[in-house]
Amino acid sequence: MKKISLLINFTFLFVSLVLGQNNNFYYENAVYNENIKTVLMYREGFELSNPVLTLHEDTRLIFKFDDLSADVKNYYYTIIHCDADWNESFLVQEDYLDGYVENQIRDYKLSFNTTFDYVNYQLTIPNEDVQIKLSGNYALLVYEDADKEKIIISQRFYVVEPLTDIVGTVRRARQDAFKGENQEIDFSVYHKNMEIINARDEIKVVIMQNNRWDNAIRDLKPQYIKKGELVYGYNRENVFEAGNEFRYFDIRTNRIPGENVLSTDFFRPYYHKTLMPGEVRANKKFFAYKEMNGKYVIESQDPEIQDFDTECDYVFTHFSLKLESILLGGSVNVFGALTGWNANKSNEMTWNFDTSQYELTLLLKQGYYNFQYVYVPQGSPIADDKNIEGSFWETENDYQIFVYYKAPAGRFDRLVGYRILNSVENRTK
Repeated sequence: MKKISLLINFTFLFVSLVLGQNNNFYYENAVYNENIKTVLMYREGFELSNPVLTLHEDTRLIFKFDDLSADVKNYYYTIIHCDADWNESFLVQEDYLDGYVENQIRDYKLSFNTTFDYVNYQLTIPNEDVQIKLSGNYALLVYEDADKEKIIISQRFYVVEPLTDIVGTVRRARQDAFKGENQEIDFSVYHKNMEIINARDEIKVVIMQNNRWDNAIRDLKPQYIKKGELVYGYNRENVFEAGNEFRYFDIRTNRIPGENVLSTDFFRPYYHKTLMPGEVRANKKFFAYKEMNGKYVIESQDPEIQDFDTECDYVFTHFSLKLESILLGGSVNVFGALTGWNANKSNEMTWNFDTSQYELTLLLKQGYYNFQYVYVPQGSPIADDKNIEGSFWETENDYQIFVYYKAPAGRFDRLVGYRILNSVENRTK
């Protein structure tokens, strides 16, 4: 019965996340198999970078994941071009791909000297089998046995052709000066290298906060149109709740408890990490500190471990959040890159009536992690971190700005601009 229930859950997840309006396919970062863990994609050489390539540049994206079934599988992949809203573009794959449209993942290694057996799979994009010809949003789909009905991973990435320059700042929101909870992103898009006839129809702008899609500002229109410049200087439409600095914990070794780890225990045959109990931070004073804006890195502090991909172990990691009473009308979730920036049943916490706290156990690979506790109102697509974590305009956040262009007779959204603005480095008062 458990296997049947899991199959139903994953089938429902696939249908609800991949099928969009009008039977058009919609793609997001998602995992459809409970044995798949630690899905990462980044620019080669920097694990904390975003999966963004410049068209025709001599750099690759690294994509990797672990399969805890421990059996070597025949995994294949394909790449799908998407519009600015992550619906599949009306293009055939030969329009935007050079090479084979379907390829096998051949690079894999077995875990070594770990309590959990797993297989680590890796892939580079582009590679000798496939190259990308057009800019835009892309979804990398991984499936088993060359059967696209057996999809296990959907992973987003971007290819930009830098035809515009984006210049901007982050400030304390002008309409929120008294409360001081929000951040405002003001910027201009300079397009001297391309002609735009009707900017409000041809240009789409998307702003994301720390790579989150659930609260992204989408299809923002320019406030002012000047010669060679599009100005986005709103005081409401481009405002985000600033949130708080991310919580963090260190599980890079099993020999001692790391930062914010209460205890390390070995219950044969697996390790368990119990994190320090969390508390609500919404009514506390803001305290700034360095963190990774919700991301994580796979590492070990044990000198004998040389290959983090195959020698870092998996540990049961126990989260707890103390509250005075259960929160009705929604769920409490662990949120961040460690959950794929998704808030769903796989990371929903359970209320313990005996201890008056929310609890959750996640199976995580050794590393250094950021996360938040969020409240998700029933039926809402947006995870609310303000009620538990608080919101302070001084918080350090990264804002990713994407500029898309579609000509009047164009068939797809070109990604013609990309810029990261940091709320501390690019701050104005």
